Amino acid sequence: MASLKNPDIINQIEEALSEIRPYLNDDGGDIELIEVTEEMIVKVKLVGACSTCEISMQTLKNGVEASIKKAVPEVQKVIEVAG
Repeated sequence: MASLKNPDIINQIEEALSEIRPYLNDDGGDIELIEVTEEMIVKVKLVGACSTCEISMQTLKNGVEASIKKAVPEVQKVIEVAG
């Protein structure tokens, strides 16, 4: 899988994450954009309290993925990467 090199799409995704970030920060967590593949799969890393939260998958799908897909409808899915 190759990384997407389109800075406009990367910026739109980063903007979507910046809208979500305050809610994650309120709970002691954060999120990092790791990669956007050419297949339009967004890879993120949950950090801080979010990395161990029991409902992190709900946050990822219902919050993060929904916001990113609203900003960039071409995105196929958002997945969490460990590490």
